[in-house]
Amino acid sequence: MTLPLASRRGLAALAGGIALAASARDAFAQAPSGAGQALVSTDWLAANLRDPKVRIIEVSVNPGLFERGHVPGATNVSWHRDLVDTVRRDIASREQIQALLRRAGVSEDSTVVLYGDNNNWFAAWGAWVLEIHGVRDVRLLDGGRRKWEAEGKQVSTRPVTQTATTLELPAQPNLALRARLADVVPIAQSRAAETKLVDIRSADEYSGRIFAPPGFQELAIRAGHIPGAVNVPWGQAVRPDGTFKSVEELRALYAAAGIDGSKPIIVYCRIGERSSHTWFALKRILGYQNVRQYDGSWTEYGNSVGVPIDNPAGTVWGAT
Repeated sequence: MTLPLASRRGLAALAGGIALAASARDAFAQAPSGAGQALVSTDWLAANLRDPKVRIIEVSVNPGLFERGHVPGATNVSWHRDLVDTVRRDIASREQIQALLRRAGVSEDSTVVLYGDNNNWFAAWGAWVLEIHGVRDVRLLDGGRRKWEAEGKQVSTRPVTQTATTLELPAQPNLALRARLADVVPIAQSRAAETKLVDIRSADEYSGRIFAPPGFQELAIRAGHIPGAVNVPWGQAVRPDGTFKSVEELRALYAAAGIDGSKPIIVYCRIGERSSHTWFALKRILGYQNVRQYDGSWTEYGNSVGVPIDNPAGTVWGAT
């Protein structure tokens, strides 16, 4: 029996709708279970590039990457100039972030997707700063720039000028997401178990064998870690392709180090970029409520006068 043309067209449209829905479902399924409001997959972003409510921001620290090709429609943001105060050692102010987001076309109802190089370290810093300043819907592209490129997804070399918005950020930042030196020193002095310190640097940095990762200029004259801190290197939270491990795997990883969300958590690294990645895993993906980042990190703590450190390797700066 041959169906009328109108019926055939209706069935074809229905099949297309089902296929589209399945594609969107599969794209979301690539993110860790339970992380739907924290991460988007590369397939999801590719399918939503033209959604006017999606605003894409690249935060890559290596120069020239954005200009050589970026996710279409992305706004280029510099960690060194846009997300920090260039005079004070501080995060960018409300006024600075508000102006940046207005230029990027971000409104109150926008979904802001950040991505970048170095496994999203600096994009995660951006997510942390935007959360501090009250941006409603901030997500990371799971796997970052590397995964997007590895999959041969569309890139553009064309700069985009978005229609400016009148976004108004909350007058007061959410400082509950940030820890300062004055918060950390009492914990180190007492080794208080009431707050969990997580050092996410490499085992060699944590033990004091090295001052900084290979290829990086040292910025602290002492080696070691904050007393009482446990070591969970950031890289243990990701798969080989740079995507986050599942919620179950992440929960088990941190629980093995005594981090289960039942007590306040402070994360740190060397300058705050790698620990932003761990902050995102603990706060946004696992949903632990009391997670702060100590962005002063080891470059502040390791250079501070009169504060205790643990240095198992016994490495001394300048010693021959």
